[in-house]
Amino acid sequence: MNEWDKLHRMAEHYKAEYPSGTRIMLLSMGEDMYRVEDNTRGTVLTVDDIGTLHCKFDNGRSLGLVPSEDSFRKLTEEELAEEQEESQEMDDDMDEDGPSMRM
Repeated sequence: MNEWDKLHRMAEHYKAEYPSGTRIMLLSMGEDMYRVEDNTRGTVLTVDDIGTLHCKFDNGRSLGLVPSEDSFRKLTEEELAEEQEESQEMDDDMDEDGPSMRM
């Protein structure tokens, strides 16, 4: 198997493993001068043909993750449930006049 075939197979694996919309946690980045902070959550936008995961991070940054250089993982079911609850609570705090304060 040549190098292109190897990259293509890995890219197909990452496309199946991390479809668009998958929530991830960046654990650490390689030597990137535009790095995103460790433990930042994000959403996979797409995986390109060489296997780079292009992500939109919760801190507003967008960056491609290279699986051989960067460390990341999918969010667990529990983490996804917590995010859903937090989102619902924020929606519940909004009324017709804007945000409200609860004590």
